[in-house]
Formats: sequence, structure tokens, C-alpha cells
Amino acid sequence: MTEELIRSATNKMAAAGIIGNIFLAIFKMVAGIIGHSSAMLSDAVHTLSDVFATFIAYIGVIISKKQADGKHPYGHERMECVASIILAIILFVTGAGIGLNCLRAIISGSYKQMELPGILPIVAAVVSIAVKEAMFWYTMYYAKKLKSGAFKADAWHHRSDAMSSVGALVGIIGARHGFPILDQIAGVVICVVIIFVAFSIFKDAIEKMLDTSCDEDFENELKDFVVKFGDEIGQKIGLDLLRTRKFGEKIYVEIEINADGDMKLSQAHDIAEKLHNKIEKDYPDIKHVMIHMNPAGYEYDVPGKK
Repeated sequence: MTEELIRSATNKMAAAGIIGNIFLAIFKMVAGIIGHSSAMLSDAVHTLSDVFATFIAYIGVIISKKQADGKHPYGHERMECVASIILAIILFVTGAGIGLNCLRAIISGSYKQMELPGILPIVAAVVSIAVKEAMFWYTMYYAKKLKSGAFKADAWHHRSDAMSSVGALVGIIGARHGFPILDQIAGVVICVVIIFVAFSIFKDAIEKMLDTSCDEDFENELKDFVVKFGDEIGQKIGLDLLRTRKFGEKIYVEIEINADGDMKLSQAHDIAEKLHNKIEKDYPDIKHVMIHMNPAGYEYDVPGKK
């Protein structure tokens, strides 16, 4: 996608997420207050946190798509990881706050004095489930097109809100049928779901920040690619070293190959250049690959060799 299309898609997602969540949060808050539902009020707080989450994701994606410059020669992709970590922290704090409030009500027994939830919170829960699930699919669709970890995290934030609304719905219905404690238990369940999602997002972002290598299947695929390339150009090529590392949503690759040591330097350079270009063309997620050519039969020890 061009930079203009990326910005357009990003603006659309951010606008839909922020505006949609503001209206939902207000609706849930009013429904929770008028309908006397702690679960719905907890759900409203969760939705309100989505407004900040979407805004942070938007800022992270915009910065990460900036071109490399003198101070950042490798680009800005890791800003998406930073945005994802902030989103995870927001989710964790939100979930923990919801859970603690509901646990206090359960332990103190204060839920027994609370009025039973009305019909309005049920309506709000159903509307929230439908809207947030739609927002999840909408955001995830563009997140995949943009290959954006921050917006994928934001999409799961939407889904966690839909799941929390399911929990709120169950709790509200249970409370209306003579089990008021279920409204509070639903809040605790919502807390667990939110914290689990927050941990998953945080773990993924940290792995990308630490230059974690790609999975074994991807690296084996690259190894086969190098060998097949040699067959295509009629040159026997061996693989001495392969390293991969995740850089935000992109991948950096380091490869050492070997070939006939008697060939001209210009010929060896031409082979390495063609392999470099073919890898970057066939694997769009690979931002850069560095290839070093060794003479065949030369043996040496390489730390961390794969």
C-alpha cells in the first residue's frame, strides 16, 4: 500500500474506533446508572479505555510508517511495539480496577443491598456485543492489510470488550433472576479476560523489541529458498549461516552462503546481489537481507550458527 492509502486507512480506523467507543461508553454508563448494574458500569469503563487505546495505536502506526532518516537509519517500526506495550498496560490497569471493585463488593456483601438491574443494561449489553464484534473484524481487516501489530492489539481490545459485554449480560440476567452476586462475578470474569488479552499483547510486543528470531518453519523455508535459487541459476550454493530477527512488524535477515572459490569477485557479487533482490521481492515482510559470500570448503566456527 502507498503511504497515502496507509494514512487513509489508518484515519478511517481511528475515527471509527474513537467515535464508536465514545458513544458506546456513554450509552453503557447511562444504562449502568439508570439500570443499577455494576457489571455494565465496569463494561463502560472498559469501553472508555478503548478510546485511549485506539488513539495510542493511531499515533504508533503513523510514526512507525515514517521513512528512515539520519537519526533512525533503520526506520521507526518499533514505535508500533511501544504503542502495543502502552495498550497492554492500559488493558491491564482497566481489568485490574474492574476486578478489584467487584471483589470488594463480593467480600463485603454490599452487593446484597444493591438494587436489581433493570432492562436497559441488558439492551446495552446486546448492542455492545454486536457493535464491538463488528469493530473487531473491521479493525483486524485493515490491521492485516497494513501488517500493523498496534492495530491488531486494538482489534483484540475491541473483542475483549465484546467478551466483557457477554459476561455482563450473563451477570445482569442472573441478578434479575434472584442471584445478585452474579452481577459482581461477571465483573471478575471480565477482569480475567482483559488481563489475559493484555498479557498476550505485551508478550508479543516485547518479543519484537528484543530482536527475537523468526520461527523454525520460516527459517527452514528460507534455507530451501537459497538452495533452490542456486539450482535456478545453475550454480551450486551452500548455506553456512542464517540469522533472522524481528524488528517491529518487519524482519531482518543475515545469510552467509558459499560457492566456488575460484570464481571472479564480480561474479560472486552478482550472485549475492541477485539472491538479495529475490528474497526481498518474494518476502515483503523482510525489510532487509544482508548476504555474505564464502569460498566453498572453508570451515570456521560461527557463534550462534544455525
